[in-house]
Amino acid sequence: MSDPIPPVSSTTDFYRPLEVFVVHSPKQRYWIHILLLLATIFTTLVVGARMETNFLHKLPVLYTGDDGLSIFPVIWALHAAHLTLGIPFSLTLMLILLAHEMGHYLYCQRYGVWATLPFFIPFPTLIGTLGAFIRIRSPIRSRSALFDIGIAGPIAGFAVAVTVLFFSLGFAEPISAGMAPASIELGLPLIFRVVHGMLVAAGLAHGTAALPLGQLYLHPVTVAAWVGMFATSLNLLPGGQLDGGHIVFSLAPRAHRVVSALTILVLIPLAYYLWAGWLLWAVLLGLSGMRHPLVPEWPAVDRPRRWLALAGLGMLILTWTPTPILHNSLKEVIRQFRSG
Repeated sequence: MSDPIPPVSSTTDFYRPLEVFVVHSPKQRYWIHILLLLATIFTTLVVGARMETNFLHKLPVLYTGDDGLSIFPVIWALHAAHLTLGIPFSLTLMLILLAHEMGHYLYCQRYGVWATLPFFIPFPTLIGTLGAFIRIRSPIRSRSALFDIGIAGPIAGFAVAVTVLFFSLGFAEPISAGMAPASIELGLPLIFRVVHGMLVAAGLAHGTAALPLGQLYLHPVTVAAWVGMFATSLNLLPGGQLDGGHIVFSLAPRAHRVVSALTILVLIPLAYYLWAGWLLWAVLLGLSGMRHPLVPEWPAVDRPRRWLALAGLGMLILTWTPTPILHNSLKEVIRQFRSG
């Protein structure tokens, strides 16, 4: 809402020039983006090389037993012949994350909203990264703009991840009787079963790829698609300043606080019974979930966008994994701690 215009007191005041303030966009620190990008490429290459080596040796890609490589074998991966093995996983995962963030960024550009380029987060552990994000540093002028910016990222990332999933499921190998068990078992979202069923029904999955998913161990590229689906579902959680929270606020601003609180209440029992990581997300939403940048209440979001919101809900259902990592509930963690 603009400031009220003072009344004109005289002819002199009428012709007096107005003061115009021009706000210049902050300068982008490109070197930070490039440095984080290169660091994340390296960490995902290391992790991808470990996954590919396990896969080639007929081991689950997330195997970390005593006779295998560590979770982040950086010294081993510094050998060029080893590091290049991680290219398929790293390239796929970085492409999915980039698509998600560029979906947000391009729609910010469309609406004249100042946003940074993506910040990638290197993390030398299980998947080599904690994802990526952009920072929005200017107001969003309408609920429609907020909706479009919020949903553009999940749609773009989901589209790339689904395409990767279709092409990579055929690389899976059957689990043999003597195969070492996976150190970390992933729970598969519904979209994996849908795509696998479509490939089998269309006759595109031959041989081992036609086996049930529970009898296969996945290629590293398919694991990258899994990470992309998981990231999509996390961002679509309807709360706080996540993409799902933006969508909820754009549709019903007054319901945002209630929906955020309900999301937190749902995540707590899920953490106890299914996956302990939901507790972290409940805490993060609790810290920021009740706040949201102010956006003009009018005009409201139109009907086509409300239908698109249902598509967003469909993406959440397809990518949602109640138990992303099996046998890792808070209940089991407490039991293991007590048993030493």
